[in-house]
Amino acid sequence: MAGVMIGVDPHKASHTAVAISGAEEPLGELRVRACAVQAERLLAWAAAWPERTWAVEGAGGLGHLLDWQLLSAGERVLDVQPKLGARVRLLATGNVNKNDPNDARSVAVAALRSPGVREARPDDHAAVLKVWSKRRRDLAGSRTQVVCRLHAVLCELVPGGVGKKIIAAHAARLLDSITPPDAVAAARWELAAALIEDLRRIDAQLGETRKKLDTAVRASGTSLTGLFGVGPVIAATIIGEVRDVSRFKNRDRFAAYNGTAPIEVSSGQQKVNRLSRRGDRRLNHAIHMAAVTQVRQKHSEGRAYYDKKLAEGKTRKVSSRTQRDPRRPDLAAMLTPNDANRPQDAQREWRLTSPSADGDAGHISACSGRCRSAARSRGRAGARGHRELASGGHGAPGARVTAAVRWFHSGSMP
Repeated sequence: MAGVMIGVDPHKASHTAVAISGAEEPLGELRVRACAVQAERLLAWAAAWPERTWAVEGAGGLGHLLDWQLLSAGERVLDVQPKLGARVRLLATGNVNKNDPNDARSVAVAALRSPGVREARPDDHAAVLKVWSKRRRDLAGSRTQVVCRLHAVLCELVPGGVGKKIIAAHAARLLDSITPPDAVAAARWELAAALIEDLRRIDAQLGETRKKLDTAVRASGTSLTGLFGVGPVIAATIIGEVRDVSRFKNRDRFAAYNGTAPIEVSSGQQKVNRLSRRGDRRLNHAIHMAAVTQVRQKHSEGRAYYDKKLAEGKTRKVSSRTQRDPRRPDLAAMLTPNDANRPQDAQREWRLTSPSADGDAGHISACSGRCRSAARSRGRAGARGHRELASGGHGAPGARVTAAVRWFHSGSMP
C-alpha cells in the first residue's frame, strides 16, 4: 500500500502511533512503552506498509530519540510542529477528544496536508553548539537564583545588605567580618556560607562550559563571530537554533521565524505595525542582545544609525525599534545559497543580504519581545508611538540598509 502516513505522539513514558492512508482513512494504531526496543516494535508493526513515512510531533523534543532511531533504520521521518497538529484537531469534525490516538492521527493528517513540513535529519555540529549553549543558559539561571538568595540572607545579617553586584570573594570577606550574636544569626551565617560555596561551584562550571562553547564555535568554522556584538555565546545560540539556513525561502520567512518581523494591526484607513511576540524567542533574544551591544558602543555603526534616527526627531523608543528593523540587519535578512562558491557535498557558503534604500550598513537589528522599552511603550507611548511607527518607524522601507555576512560551515551547519 502506497502513501501511508504514520503519525507519532511521543511522550516520556510511551509513544502512540496511528497509520492513515492518503485519503486519511485509519489503518492501524499502536502504543509502545518508551524503552530500548521501542523503535523495533514500531518497525515490526509498520512492516505491512512498505511505502510509509513517519511523522513525529516535536522531533526536536520528546520525540528526538525515537526520531534518531527511525532515521538510523533508514526510515523517512517528518518533523511536525505541535501547533500544526493542534490546528487539525481544532478544525476537525466528529470525535475531537484530546487523547494520544487522536493527537497521533492529527499529526499524520498535518504531515499529509501541510506543504511546509520539513524532513527530520541526523544531528550535526549545530546540535553540539545547542547542547553547550543550553548548558550555559541553565547554569546562568542557577547562578542568578543563588545570587538572589545570597542577597536576601545578607540583608538579614548586614544592615542594607550588599548594594552592588555580588561576587563570591567579596561575599566571603564580608561574611568573615560578621560575628553572629545568637543562634538565629549563626544559622543565617551558615546558610550564607553554603550559598557562597554554591556560587563558587557554579562560577567554575560556567568557566568550563564557556571554554567548551568557545572550542565548539571555533570548530564550526563560522565567521558569525566577526560581526560586532556577536561573541561565541550568541553565535552558538543562533547556529544551534537555526541549524540549516536553506529551510528558509527568503528573509521574510527568517524574520518571521525569529520574531523580528513586525505585525500589522491595521483597521480601515489606519495602517499600524507593532512588535511581534511570535517566533523563536531564544533566537530573538540572541539577536536583540547583539543589537543592544552595538547601541551601547559609540564607535559602532549600529550606534551611528541610532543617533541618526534621534537627529531626525524620532524618540528613543522609536529609534530603538528602527535599530531592530528586521529588514536592515545582518542576521534577520534574506538567506540565499551562494552556489558559485559552494563545492558540491563539501563546504557550504551562505550569504545574508538585505536590500538597500539609504546606503547604511554593518549593524545588527532585532525586534525583541524582551526589549524593555518596547514593553513600556505599549502603556506610555500610546497612539503617538503607533503613529510614529506607522509613519516611518519599525518596519519602514526607508530604514533598510545593505549588509552582508557569510557563514562558512561544513556539511549542513550554518
